[in-house]
Amino acid sequence: MRAKDIMTSPVHVVWQNAPIESAAELMTAKAVTALPVVDAQGFLVGMVSEGDLLWNRVPVDTTAHLRRDLDLAPQRRPGTVVEVMAKNPFTATPDLDVAEVADVMLRRDVRSMPVVKGREVVGIISRRDILRTMVRGDDVLTHDVQHRLDEYADGAHIWTATVDGGIATITGEFANDTQRAVVTVLARTVPGVSAVTVEETAPIRETTAS
Repeated sequence: MRAKDIMTSPVHVVWQNAPIESAAELMTAKAVTALPVVDAQGFLVGMVSEGDLLWNRVPVDTTAHLRRDLDLAPQRRPGTVVEVMAKNPFTATPDLDVAEVADVMLRRDVRSMPVVKGREVVGIISRRDILRTMVRGDDVLTHDVQHRLDEYADGAHIWTATVDGGIATITGEFANDTQRAVVTVLARTVPGVSAVTVEETAPIRETTAS
């Protein structure tokens, strides 16, 4: 399963010079917790999260007594996204295996990862997206794999799919190696399928009585 199979696309992004308030409003309106940040060309330059926005906007001044004692002027609060965003974010490519995406998220404590082609943002993956694919039952996966195979066969039930523990087994006859490869790829692209095995059956030959 690849990043492109579970990513959210199109993805909501925010311009690097947008006011912090605009980013907060977009997060609230779209019910997301992080946004890819892009420059004027639409290229990825960072990520901004709810935490990034709140860190510099919560109206609590724990250093007021220090400024009073030292007679210092208050520090200017950041006003634009580029001032609070995380630069050089971890990214995924559309064909990156979801297992690798999950590994980076866990090791680096990343909650959302943009999916890019070059520097262009084409999607985003959250921990929730990965979790959603992992909790789908084998019966649901079996139905989804079978549906894709039947669609490929123009509605005919040529192959039988079963899924056990996330591993899909495809049983049936194949006209050639190309058809076998296509069927394998179709099954593998179903979110939640971790591996695919193919069991080719011998064609049934009719016999005539002598």
